[in-house]
Amino acid sequence: MVQQLSWKVGGQQGEGIESTGEIFSTALNRLGYYLYGYRHFSSRIKGGHTNNKIRVSTTQVRSVSDDLDILVAFDQETIDVNVHELRVGGVVIADAKFNPSLPETCTTATLYAVPFTEIATELGTSLMKNMVAVGASSAVLHIDTEVFEEVVLEIFGKKGQKVVQKNMEAIKKGADYIREQLGEQLETMKLDPADGKKRMFMIGNDAIALGALAGGARFMPAYPITPASEIMEYLIKKLPQFGGTVIQTEDEIAACTMAIGANYAGVRALTASAGPGLSLMMESIGLAGITEQPVVIIDTQRGGPSTGLPTKQEQSDLMAMIYGTHGEIPKIVMAPSTVEEAFYDTIEAFNLAEEYQCPVIMLTDLQLSLGKQSVEPLDYNRVEIRRGKLQHGELEELEEKQYYKRYRVTEDGVSPRVIPGMKHGIHHVTGVEHDETGKPSESPVNRDDQMNKRLRKTKGIRFNTPIHVHSHEKESDILFVGFNSTRGVIEEAMERLEQDGIKVNHAHIRLVHPFPADELLPYVQGAKKVVVVENNATGQLANILKMNIASHDKIQSVLKYDGNPFLPQEVYAKSKEMFVLNGNV
Repeated sequence: MVQQLSWKVGGQQGEGIESTGEIFSTALNRLGYYLYGYRHFSSRIKGGHTNNKIRVSTTQVRSVSDDLDILVAFDQETIDVNVHELRVGGVVIADAKFNPSLPETCTTATLYAVPFTEIATELGTSLMKNMVAVGASSAVLHIDTEVFEEVVLEIFGKKGQKVVQKNMEAIKKGADYIREQLGEQLETMKLDPADGKKRMFMIGNDAIALGALAGGARFMPAYPITPASEIMEYLIKKLPQFGGTVIQTEDEIAACTMAIGANYAGVRALTASAGPGLSLMMESIGLAGITEQPVVIIDTQRGGPSTGLPTKQEQSDLMAMIYGTHGEIPKIVMAPSTVEEAFYDTIEAFNLAEEYQCPVIMLTDLQLSLGKQSVEPLDYNRVEIRRGKLQHGELEELEEKQYYKRYRVTEDGVSPRVIPGMKHGIHHVTGVEHDETGKPSESPVNRDDQMNKRLRKTKGIRFNTPIHVHSHEKESDILFVGFNSTRGVIEEAMERLEQDGIKVNHAHIRLVHPFPADELLPYVQGAKKVVVVENNATGQLANILKMNIASHDKIQSVLKYDGNPFLPQEVYAKSKEMFVLNGNV
């Protein structure tokens, strides 16, 4: 019996690959296993190779695995593209329809041809071939097919009991076929029992959308784009139930300005996009900065530049999100690393946006946005709504022909905020430099006062966990630093390096701007080498470290920008090589 294994299903896009993985993983999640899934898909509506790799474990996992135990193939391309991942003793379960074969170089895996399509056709439709594949997989893992009944009922129940029965029959026939072929040959694939605990199983985008809802957001203007669209799709279904609405705008410029307008009117609003959309929003983000309007913007990073690799992993928007706007404005940039953090950080993003009256950008990446993870039950008692200096009740009466000092110069840089329609709250709002009442002003003295006021806002920012620290003590041979979805692979690389006798610490950046230099500095000072792991070509996070902490001689980068997420083995091997090359044994 084993504590964890990795399963992958692959075929042509539009062939039911996603639903196969969804049914398989949802059932295992409900048994109490921890799962981590990553979907590789093509940037087209139909056609092109796609696969879904799911790691199943009795303990928590936060990354894809290095190798593969079971490959389910609906075409020969799936075998050819993915067979190199199979471990010694791995298994390929392939549709007999295409006469599958293993490459001559693959001598340590076993191929089993199962008539997915034939069995499904006999039951009424070839579309059920994915259900046959689910059944075959369950037999290899020694899992009773009954565990899939609840999931099948949820998916197909609306189509009638007959459809549910046929799909369950397809699962059972797939399992029976494999059992007859294999007998007791695959005992090594049998999973240890799970703990049976109930956990959520969700992608980061769903956690963000749920966090927005719990955090009081009631309006979302957005334009669809991969990998952000699921946030909008989730809220289209849910926001109306709470008196809110979603509007699909004509472009990202309109989305951002509408979100700013809603916040100006007192409604918590957000928008979400990816790199190309954020490029269009930059002028509007500057408008939010100078008019001191709160707004939450989600950037789901993907491969760039331009259209780039729209369905692939990358973390190359970091510099743009911090420094992309023209002029200088206060801005907060957050970077959750898990689905749980995505939920809680979205709520906090709305609080910070209103407390500091500035744009808050929450960075995720494709792996975090679309990767599906087991999630412990969320604690709604942690939800807190803080609206900062938003004024309530009756305002002081103004002198005749005077305006409200919406942009009053204050010691902490945050001015009192009013919403339209409040008696005695009338003021100007303009994108040009202005005085305390919002009236345009080009006075050098006023310019200094207003710029200094805006920029000192975020110097005192309060954020509970600016860095996630995994360490035994401040001194180490290697300090890993990363952000977003690289957390899981770094944690696994740490374990392997520690087994080699290397002392390792890990600081994962959760608040990237303003940068938490004071919190990170002791760990950098105590490390012989700082290894920054990130999915981009220029070492953007490493450069930010150098700007804020120095220690240039210590900082080295492990980079990957081919569109694929890091594997634990890659981080382990590259960081160990750096350690050895620097004169360590």
